[in-house]
Amino acid sequence: MAFAEVALGQIRSLRQAAIPRNYEIWYVYAAGYNSSLNRIINETLARNGRLSESDLEQIYETYLSPIRTTERIDKLGARVISEIDDVMTLITDALGMTAGFGDSLKGAADRLGAADSREQVKAIIEALMKSTREVQETNEALENRLELSKIEINNLQHSLEAIRTESMTDPLTGLGNRKYFDHAVEDAVARAFGEGGPLSLLMFDIDHFKSFNDNYGHLTGDQVLRLVAMSLKQTIKGQDITARYGGEEFAVVLPNTGIQQAVTVADHIRRAVMAKELKKKSTGEILGRVTISVGVSILRCGDTPDSLIERADICLYAAKRNGRNRVVCEADSECSFCADIHVQVA
Repeated sequence: MAFAEVALGQIRSLRQAAIPRNYEIWYVYAAGYNSSLNRIINETLARNGRLSESDLEQIYETYLSPIRTTERIDKLGARVISEIDDVMTLITDALGMTAGFGDSLKGAADRLGAADSREQVKAIIEALMKSTREVQETNEALENRLELSKIEINNLQHSLEAIRTESMTDPLTGLGNRKYFDHAVEDAVARAFGEGGPLSLLMFDIDHFKSFNDNYGHLTGDQVLRLVAMSLKQTIKGQDITARYGGEEFAVVLPNTGIQQAVTVADHIRRAVMAKELKKKSTGEILGRVTISVGVSILRCGDTPDSLIERADICLYAAKRNGRNRVVCEADSECSFCADIHVQVA
């Protein structure tokens, strides 16, 4: 709701049309999902004092439009098809050459049987040698082209993988984005049920994040998000999955991890974040320390990804209600109390 209020406030103050495209631009700006979008908006406003209709259209097409990824994939797909078409043409030519060579061999055998002079035999052999060289040259050209195609298709495969990774990565923090998390938690739940192992989920939120934005600006808010992401990267290793769930909320999926071990991991993350001091880049001013509140849930029989996330969120809500900068799991009394409140409100 806070992001929505900022978005609508920007639309109103800059006298822009209240259409979905503009709302999306300002919502993403307020949330800090896309640092490149924030930077271009800040630069344009500093230069011109406003965003024109063409500016808004360009920003949307460049940084938000889902068509961009589709177009890039389509272009790569067209290159793959073109490469395959070229190779198939060469293969067809080579097959035609081979078939012709077979006919030449058959004809040469017949002519050799009927030859009655040394000159005739010599001419037949020379013709066969010429045909053999042509076939050899064609096959070498095909072999070289296939090797080049192998390299080209391998490069295209890497490009497609890069696009896929980009579409699953939060540009501000470098962690997986919400789309990545949704796929990852669904796979992790299915695997846990299939293998019979435990699965825990951490949902955590930066305490008083809005005050960082209000007091120091969105650039400092972005710095806070990156600081928390850095702590996660330094703490979480191996098969565990980290993602920016949305806004100032993050998620960690812990396969093969029981509830007590998950609480230990969560508290380790909390301490790692709190150990870092936040400094304003422009002035060097010390802004204090960042803290997080964490909710921990464990996969139960009959769970879905949504129910697992909901219980972690309930525990996160309980951690915030009980003073913040703490970890609350399903087994804690605070979480049980909060669950009752949550159900009544719903």
